[in-house]
Amino acid sequence: MPITKVGITSKPKKAELREIVPPLIKWLRERNIEVFIDKETGSSIENFDKCLTRNELPTRVDLVIVLGGDGTLLATARALNRRPIPILAVNLGGLGFLTVITRDEIYPTLEMALNGDLRTEKRVQLEAEVVRNDEVISSLLALNDVVLNKGAISRVMDFDVTVDGQFVSTYKADGLIVSTPTGSTAYSLAAGGPVMVPTVEAMIITPICAHMLSNRPVVLPDTVLIEVTVKSQRESIYLTIDGQVGLTLRSEDIVRMRKGSSSVELIQPPHKNYFEILRQKLKWGER
Repeated sequence: MPITKVGITSKPKKAELREIVPPLIKWLRERNIEVFIDKETGSSIENFDKCLTRNELPTRVDLVIVLGGDGTLLATARALNRRPIPILAVNLGGLGFLTVITRDEIYPTLEMALNGDLRTEKRVQLEAEVVRNDEVISSLLALNDVVLNKGAISRVMDFDVTVDGQFVSTYKADGLIVSTPTGSTAYSLAAGGPVMVPTVEAMIITPICAHMLSNRPVVLPDTVLIEVTVKSQRESIYLTIDGQVGLTLRSEDIVRMRKGSSSVELIQPPHKNYFEILRQKLKWGER
């Protein structure tokens, strides 16, 4: 499908936006591309009349350019609301495992995209449902991970975990992470989980500071249904999606997680593979 309409989202108040966005809009318009920006981007530049909310943007465009870090990309991916719109993610942040295209690569990569010469990867999402008293009270979508974490008081929590109805264990830990392969290099990695190539069809359960040393991360096929039952009578437990949105859970709440019916399509830079990105971001091989 030809690209005729492009949206731009960004991390608000980034100093670089005034340097990047106006020439980018000009470049796109010179190629007869209609450009829309989200209101966060609009707050950083002047005199642009096609500002939309981040949720409105995906209904109007064929491609989204994300200017920022991984957090901006994760928020944009949720705003797509399951629409199969490719994302070109440009790193203006820090580490950036997802935003791997540099400022210098914006225009060459865009040129390839407009010419139909795209190299993309589809990243699976996690669907999470919160069940309370046999009623689904919330449905959420994650690209990186679903995290159950304790509140401020430092007590070990209990989580009963089942996979396809089979009891796995009662995890005694500070929290529990259920991660996609894309999210394996996020919170799960910091908690001791494995690095997974994003195209692997799997999910990871990683305990946070498990009370039992034998409670290790578990890799599961992404065809399973994971259910976590909260067993906390005294403490607050928080469910967090991609480290950005969430809600407070109660004891006996059940969080059901499965592979999502939709995926996120990320444009990959030319001549750069996943292991090269890992070496760069994780400083592998350096002393």
